[in-house]
Amino acid sequence: MLIKNIESKIRLATFLCASSFLLCLLVCSVVSFFAYRQFELSTKRIYLLDNGSVPLAAKRTALEVNRGAEYRAHIARFHNLFFSLIPDEKYIEGQMRQAMYLIDESGAREYNNLKERSFFSSVLSSSAVLTIQTDSIFLDEKAKYFRYYGTQRIDRRSTVATRSLVTEGHLSDLSARSENNPHAVLITSWKTLENRDLSTISKNPF
Repeated sequence: MLIKNIESKIRLATFLCASSFLLCLLVCSVVSFFAYRQFELSTKRIYLLDNGSVPLAAKRTALEVNRGAEYRAHIARFHNLFFSLIPDEKYIEGQMRQAMYLIDESGAREYNNLKERSFFSSVLSSSAVLTIQTDSIFLDEKAKYFRYYGTQRIDRRSTVATRSLVTEGHLSDLSARSENNPHAVLITSWKTLENRDLSTISKNPF
């Protein structure tokens, strides 16, 4: 009888120990899960100081969420740099230098072609002001292909010309962002599909 009581107490003690261990393991797992989840949420929030005093909360989003918007901003910025010019040699050089950070050798090739055709010289000699307006950008994110549609205005001393501009190219992601390329994207295989006159209006000389 004594031996049976001892065996029962041993089994009961073993059961209680095992149950306590499993319960502790369960509690630790639950606590670890919620702690990790809280940590993940905290890393998605950053704080900005307003003049070094009041912290302003801001959320960080995954790169893929806004990548399409970044691609479009990059494409629009390049075309604005490349096709918006004033009759100032240093300004033109500055625009082209910034634009070349956003594109591969296809951009440099087009730039050299325009120089050989004395395009930039004609901008200077005719005091032309060129501006570009983005109409739309077709973007295939999966294929990283785009087609840009824009309207260019060329304002000369005697006339104002409006041209239709259509270009296409591909996009290549870079491993790091920089001041000259904040979107970490490079336009590749860029070419002009259409650049035709829509209208030419003579200015009133008086």
